[in-house]
Amino acid sequence: MEFPHLNLSPDLSHRFLLRAEGVAVDVEREEAVARLRPWHIEEAEDLGFSLSSLRLAEQVHGAEVAVVDATSPEMSANVDGLVTADRGVVLGIYVADCAAVYLADKHGRGIGLVHSGKKGSELGIVSNALRLMREHFAVEPQDVLVQISPCIRPPKYEIDFAEQIRASCIESGVLPEHLNDCGLCTGSDLQRFYSYRMECGRTGRMLALLGWRS
Repeated sequence: MEFPHLNLSPDLSHRFLLRAEGVAVDVEREEAVARLRPWHIEEAEDLGFSLSSLRLAEQVHGAEVAVVDATSPEMSANVDGLVTADRGVVLGIYVADCAAVYLADKHGRGIGLVHSGKKGSELGIVSNALRLMREHFAVEPQDVLVQISPCIRPPKYEIDFAEQIRASCIESGVLPEHLNDCGLCTGSDLQRFYSYRMECGRTGRMLALLGWRS
């Protein structure tokens, strides 16, 4: 899946990898991700990125965000979001009901990708990412394009954290016309999406990817 909204930022490559056919994922998270990794790497390479360029977050359901570049390790510990100005890396976030939130400066100075579910949305992780983009890359929130991925929503889940994300973005200075939510519910379509809630915790993970074209 790709989002036309992000095409407004120059030279940007992105993808949201859906459910993989033929991969058994009725296992714990680590094993499910390991089984999906060959396909995920293949998709990243299809976007023009090598395995060595992939940067991931540990994803501990918090609100910390790391600034990464080509010298950073593949996995940033104890964070749920990543921002970069390095055109040699591709950011990756795994989700299965939580939202992947894409952040892209429309002038091409910096990008971010965060994992925002119930806790992260309550703690304002997107606001933290926007703050780091301003501090490190001189990117103002009003210049950032925001895309919210498929995620679980009412009535499949009691909390509308997609709405919390939208409110946090606007409060942080993102322009309403720069904010797009695909509106899709992961819990409502298990043919396309993995859902932690609907599949009782034993399922795969979608992978969000964001980087610049070489």
